[in-house]
Amino acid sequence: MMISLASRLSTLARQFSTATPRMSYPSTVQAITISKTGGPEVIEKREIPFPKVALDHLVIKVQYLGVNFIDTYYREGIYPASGFPFVIGKEASGIVVALPTDESVLNDPDYKKRGYKEGSRVAVDYLGSHAEYVSTPWKTVYVIPDSVSTLTAVSALVQGLTAISFMEESYNVQKGDTILIHTVAGGLGLLMTQLAKSRGATVIGTTSTPEKAALAKANGTDHVILYKSEDTVARVLELTNGEGVHAIFDGVGKDTFESDLIMIRRKGTLVSVGNASGPVPPFPPIKLVQKNVKLLRPTMNNYTYTPAEALYYGNALFSLLSNGTLKTQVFKEYPFTTEGVKQAQIDLTSGKTTGKLVVKVSD
Repeated sequence: MMISLASRLSTLARQFSTATPRMSYPSTVQAITISKTGGPEVIEKREIPFPKVALDHLVIKVQYLGVNFIDTYYREGIYPASGFPFVIGKEASGIVVALPTDESVLNDPDYKKRGYKEGSRVAVDYLGSHAEYVSTPWKTVYVIPDSVSTLTAVSALVQGLTAISFMEESYNVQKGDTILIHTVAGGLGLLMTQLAKSRGATVIGTTSTPEKAALAKANGTDHVILYKSEDTVARVLELTNGEGVHAIFDGVGKDTFESDLIMIRRKGTLVSVGNASGPVPPFPPIKLVQKNVKLLRPTMNNYTYTPAEALYYGNALFSLLSNGTLKTQVFKEYPFTTEGVKQAQIDLTSGKTTGKLVVKVSD
């Protein structure tokens, strides 16, 4: 009886101790951090302690990082960092090196549906993921099917989940709709275009150069407006016989918001996707009265909030990648260095890139 009790206490101690690692981890990792908010110059690759491994976490050895505008929002202070030094990044892919040890997690039916194994290739949606290893809750770790490469997964995860959830829940794009997508040749814009076309919509897109316009058309955009040389409002109203579009997906923000209200049709939906030019300033809601406009400023993670929702949208994404409905375009792979990540963010915010920017961490 005493032996049994001692054995049980020993088992509990192992289960609930965060100090004892479940495998031999390095004591430190290299990570992309900021020590204060500011321009790209505040980005620094530095050595930090190995992330704390909670009992309900998966541990991932990272191979690729996805570069997104949200990285710049934290760097600039538009979104608040939890403290400094702050590890940036919200998207990665790699290999599972350790599974949760919490029995309640291992027995959770939603966890079991994921089929995690040590050695599984996975894509990760987790704030603070730009490091050699990440320890992350299992809910937003997506197992990559054999038909999708690890590089494709990281280039599609955040933007793909955003495109699918926004075009299903923010505004359910349907056959016969005419929609407007700003910055249509970016990574999100191209995926939104492909998805909208698969649903039977007519897509109008804005972009800055003829080269980007050609890429947008190659991905299905019906009408491309070069906003630097054309009157976007006039062209949209001309293409819609003065009625405006059913929905606008706007990742620009401040610079396009007022014109969006002109281009949206009566009872249309304006989805504010991002803040590339800065956040939309405060405005009186009465501005929406003229056309009974619906306005949303959603975030993808509130559509993938529960394990069931995350699984649903993850399965949808990898199905659309596997059958060719969605195709990613990788603009460039950058090195996992201070200068490499700085340049990636500079390029992303310059308006000169197309498709997805990624950082290679390891083989």
